[in-house]
Amino acid sequence: MEAQKLTELLRATIDPNPEQRKAAEDQLAQIHKIIGFVPTILQIVMQTTLDQPVRQAGAVYLKNLINSSWSDHETKPGEPIPFSIHEQDRAMIRGSIVDAIVHAPELIRVQLSVCVNHIIKSDFPGRWPQVVDNISIYLQNPDVNGWNGALVTMYQLVKTYEYKRFEERTPLNEAMNLLLPMIYQLMMTLLNDQSEQSVLLQKQILKIYYALTQYSLPLDLITKEIFSQWMEICRQIADRAVPDCSHLDDDERTEFPYWKTKKWALHIMVRMFERYGSPTSLVSEKYQKFAEWYLPTFSSGVLEVLLKILDQYRNRVYVSPRVLTDVLNYLKIAVSHAYTWKLIKPHMVAVIQDVIFPIMSFTDSDQELWESDPYEYIRLKFDIFEDYATPVPAAQSLLHSVCKKRKGILPKAMSTIMQIITSPNADNKQKDGALHMIGTLADVLLKKALYRDQVESMLTTYVFPEFQNPAGHMRARACWVLHYFCDVQIKNPQVLAETMRLTTNALLTDKELPVKVEAAIGLQMFLSSQDEAPQYVSSQIKEITKELLTIIRETENEDLTNVMQKIVCTFTEQLLPVATEICQHLATTFSQVLESEEGSDEKAITAMGLLNTIETLLSVMEEHPDVLLNLHPIVINVVGHIFQHNITDFYEETFSLVYDLTSKAISAEMWQMLELIYQVFKKDGVDYFIDIMPALHNYVTVDTPAFLSNPNRLLAILDMCKTMLTGNPGEDPECHAAKLMEVILLQCKGQIDSVVHVFVELALSRLTREVQSSELRTMCLQVVIAALYYNPQLLLSILDKMSQTSEEPIASHFIKQWLHDTDCFLGIHDRKLCVLGLCTLISLGDSKPQVLSEVADKIVPSLILLFDGLKRAYESRAQEEEEEEEEEGGDDCEEALSSDEDEMDEMAPNYLDKLADFAKTKGSAAGFEVKAELKDDEEDSDDEAEESVGDLNETGLETFTTPIDDEENETAIDEYWTFKEVITALSAQDQAWYSLLTSNLTPEQAKALQEVVVTADQRKAAKESKLIEKQGGFAFPQTTVPTSFKFGS
Repeated sequence: MEAQKLTELLRATIDPNPEQRKAAEDQLAQIHKIIGFVPTILQIVMQTTLDQPVRQAGAVYLKNLINSSWSDHETKPGEPIPFSIHEQDRAMIRGSIVDAIVHAPELIRVQLSVCVNHIIKSDFPGRWPQVVDNISIYLQNPDVNGWNGALVTMYQLVKTYEYKRFEERTPLNEAMNLLLPMIYQLMMTLLNDQSEQSVLLQKQILKIYYALTQYSLPLDLITKEIFSQWMEICRQIADRAVPDCSHLDDDERTEFPYWKTKKWALHIMVRMFERYGSPTSLVSEKYQKFAEWYLPTFSSGVLEVLLKILDQYRNRVYVSPRVLTDVLNYLKIAVSHAYTWKLIKPHMVAVIQDVIFPIMSFTDSDQELWESDPYEYIRLKFDIFEDYATPVPAAQSLLHSVCKKRKGILPKAMSTIMQIITSPNADNKQKDGALHMIGTLADVLLKKALYRDQVESMLTTYVFPEFQNPAGHMRARACWVLHYFCDVQIKNPQVLAETMRLTTNALLTDKELPVKVEAAIGLQMFLSSQDEAPQYVSSQIKEITKELLTIIRETENEDLTNVMQKIVCTFTEQLLPVATEICQHLATTFSQVLESEEGSDEKAITAMGLLNTIETLLSVMEEHPDVLLNLHPIVINVVGHIFQHNITDFYEETFSLVYDLTSKAISAEMWQMLELIYQVFKKDGVDYFIDIMPALHNYVTVDTPAFLSNPNRLLAILDMCKTMLTGNPGEDPECHAAKLMEVILLQCKGQIDSVVHVFVELALSRLTREVQSSELRTMCLQVVIAALYYNPQLLLSILDKMSQTSEEPIASHFIKQWLHDTDCFLGIHDRKLCVLGLCTLISLGDSKPQVLSEVADKIVPSLILLFDGLKRAYESRAQEEEEEEEEEGGDDCEEALSSDEDEMDEMAPNYLDKLADFAKTKGSAAGFEVKAELKDDEEDSDDEAEESVGDLNETGLETFTTPIDDEENETAIDEYWTFKEVITALSAQDQAWYSLLTSNLTPEQAKALQEVVVTADQRKAAKESKLIEKQGGFAFPQTTVPTSFKFGS
């Protein structure tokens, strides 16, 4: 392969002329499969004499080629084999890529490190054990330039195993046995050198150690001695002074290598404490002893350094936001443990006053962003991905944790807050911090009677006046605080009225966008929490809705779509006149969000929120067909756009919309939509079959005559089911496909004879392949049972034709399997269908299959088993309908921990033992002995667990109803009565067959059979009385009810 020619082609790929670029790309595409091509590209990338842009173009091309074509691809028989790089070329790349990384400039090293990551994933340790030696050679070499490349490669090796389970990490642990001592020695050397180059290498080593330990700590590799050495390194780096960086602006400061290295040292310490060093917490069983050693060994030294960093911050010395975040996160974990709490308790009030309070106050940079870019201000405030970039969430979390968990801290924190709020000298920024702290503690305050009773007065005295504050951020903070107190029990209705008035007014009239956003969210929270709230805004609801639609479009904020959903649900009647306008506005905003490119993840979340809001609108307008008539065309356009452009990100929400559009009636446009859904399914919708299923169920059941009027509709759905059951999509989607086939057979009884054989063949052929779950096996059996119920003679003739190639008749095999699996049918529907199927089978007279005589003694016991399950399932359903949730009330719900108590985590492995010890300690302190034992429910026998599953009144697929599930209809089929009629008729008309079915019953089975017959009569009587009640009820003579009763003579 000519390097010169390839170099010119790569140069042409970055040519400003698009035609030149296209020609070069086409030529590369033609020759990239030639052996020798890939190593030549790497040679070009390594040529220091070439222009940097050409080398970079080569590196990017190499990265893309390795990502797509490094590994051998698996293909199905008959399919073309996709290109993969020849092993000869792969060997050459493996032999030289570490050298390339070592000698490459930074921009190219980044691309090559992606290549090496991909190669390690594919080839280590099997084809490339040498990578470990490549790294170790450079690490042992005194040349500083080799260290960085070796560490970058090592980082990619460790990253490959970062999230793997302990047992999958053996190759990495074996490599680290050699490499970990090397990077420790290198680190000890580097710590004496404070140059920027040295500090960047230290950072890279810390990143390696973090990736190695953050998910799993290999205690055989990292002994207590080695762990202590690394903790000491982290402590030293956290403690050392950072050179002055005041000449840099804020963004550059956070990227200053000295702060970044400190950040990684703190990252490690927080992670070690949280995951391996917190006894009784979420630390897994295998680290409990390690955690008990960690706490006394490291707490004092680490906390001393962390408090020193906070002291620097108190004294206005710059600390980077991420370092501050990690320090606060470490303290938050320390609050839960008595040992560490005693060390930080003396400093806690100062930390609240001088660290947490300033962090939670409005800053100059907040003000600058508010004024220059309110949209970005809103995005940052609501973006959960930004939580780590600023220490504010960590400060909130620590404040909340310490006030909730430790005695005596809440009163001191509230004293600090009230001093600021009541001070005439406090400026807006300080007031903002104090109100921010109050809102953060809202749920803690509402659980303490002392504070809960004063909340109303606090809101009216200190929060309401801020709505008039000229500073926009204070008006936004007032809305924010109110929303955090939305669960308060308001005794004075005027306070609620004023809350709603102020919030509504802020939404409708404030000129500042961030205030409007906070007001909207506050409004939603009060509408959700306070039953009386809606009455205060109902007269303005149209204006509120229009304003909300406007700011949703302006900000594209996902939280606001939730507000819209709440308003639509709460004020359905009032919004009827403007429902079409709302829908159109949401649809237009959705199109706008799709068209804007930047911030794709956030945009996708917002777009989903808009689709969910449209769906909510459709759902609440269900009872207003005239309104729905206007909404449907708008929604159909949105759905059509998503399907036609194959925007798979929104398929889930879109299929939900299709379900809503077809739930009451199906328009001509929606029948056309079925064709589009079929095309989408065939193109890229196979993975979404479970999401499509509810809509397909509607197409079959809502207007069955229309569904059957065009044979292509049935054939399309049947083809979708066939795709699922003959492909390998997983058993859950296959169960859904089988369920849909069963629904069609029951829904279209007597109308689709020509295709019944396809249903039966599909279900039975799926049973010939491996089936792992009983659910799929019973679901496929149910398709055949439904076909039996549909037309028994037709089914038997289909099975006869299928049997011509097999030794045992398929009907015989099917019936035996069915009776064998009777206990696998759960819920009401599945058991009911089984009963109806067996009743059909035993009523066939002379045309019944021969195998029935062989299994006659198993049929009635199977029916009894099914009726027993039905009885439990009906009882379970009745009980569920009766149960009402009790409202939780309570006074001081949670007691804070004293200084010598650890917090107990309910998820911890030894939680119950700890709780028992705690109860005994408290009991003896109060003067009584606790003897009761605490036992975990989950330790009960497996039998009970299985029984409760059997009692399920509804399986996951029963929501897809069929005609046999309609119990309200006058012509509803009752399985008990059907069975009684069949068994009674057999006893009279075919005594020999009846005797064969019942002669071997045990006394218990005979009694159970009698109970089924009695239940049948009771159910029939109950149904008749319900019918009479519906038609006007029973007529009873008027009698006087006695006021006392006398029993006996």
